[in-house]
Amino acid sequence: MTLRELPFRVRDVLIAGSALVVLSPVLGAIAVAVKLDSPGPALFRQQRVGLRGRTFEIHKFRSMRTDGVGLAITSSGDPRVTRVGRFLRASKIDELPQLWDVVRGEMSIVGPRPEVPHYVDRWPADLRREILSVRPGITDPATVILRSESELLGAAEDPERLYIEELLPLKTAKYAEYVRSRSMFGDVKIVLQTLKKIVRP
Repeated sequence: MTLRELPFRVRDVLIAGSALVVLSPVLGAIAVAVKLDSPGPALFRQQRVGLRGRTFEIHKFRSMRTDGVGLAITSSGDPRVTRVGRFLRASKIDELPQLWDVVRGEMSIVGPRPEVPHYVDRWPADLRREILSVRPGITDPATVILRSESELLGAAEDPERLYIEELLPLKTAKYAEYVRSRSMFGDVKIVLQTLKKIVRP
């Protein structure tokens, strides 16, 4: 870890660790609700690409049926999403287990959202190196801009094509832009913008 990264890492551990302690009863209640709503584990795990291209296992509250087979992306109206899952996705509460991924050093509070290897392979090589030079985050500028991403995908005739040809390039550009201008103040602004979008979509 470089000296430049140290303040970000200290901040992440303090915030994520404190949040896990304070929210532990809520997290437990959500886990029970997920398991009661449909068969399967409370948590969803998936391989994502993180710092310096190393893959890691991301954690979310499971919002889809375990027997569902489909695209890696999820659109609004996706029949795989459970009743509890719809609420978790709309409120972004399904992302809360990633606080643990922050504590264990795989993620940051703010940073480029981690993608699955299939989509990272589509990033331009120069931007890929740049984006993967920092830890992926729970939120980032692209998350704020594309708050209605699932609705856009749900309205598309070919969601996979829309994601690859339009949304992925936009996200990639925003990820690289974030890395180049990264700062503590900027991260606070992104977190506040994210919370505002959640409360007032």
